[in-house]
Amino acid sequence: MPALNILANLFATIYNNESRRKRECIVVPSSKFASEVLRVMQKHRFIGEFEQIDDGRAGKFRIQLLAKINKCGIITPRFSVRKNGYFDWERQFLPAYNMGILLVSTSQGIMSHHEAQAQGLGGVLVGYVY
Repeated sequence: MPALNILANLFATIYNNESRRKRECIVVPSSKFASEVLRVMQKHRFIGEFEQIDDGRAGKFRIQLLAKINKCGIITPRFSVRKNGYFDWERQFLPAYNMGILLVSTSQGIMSHHEAQAQGLGGVLVGYVY
């Protein structure tokens, strides 16, 4: 299964469980890429603890939800963004300035657009969370 579908499934499952006020959710399948995305979401306090469970098949995540996500999704096609071009994309995908994060795949790994801007890195837009 391509990473894009795994990520779309991850965001859809999290969003659906958040809107139903669940405290945790299980997401199948897992991947290293999805794990990095979850780490960034956890760092920005959109989700609580998460663990990757190896079930002998595709693996799964158990994610603690904090009821802080209004919307999350993937960005397709994956647009390239320059180190000084985040403002336009922020306006397009986020509801207000400084509300939420754009997830960016950079040469230094997955990070929020705030971190990428601070480090002067461009990259490829992967998703958004607010």
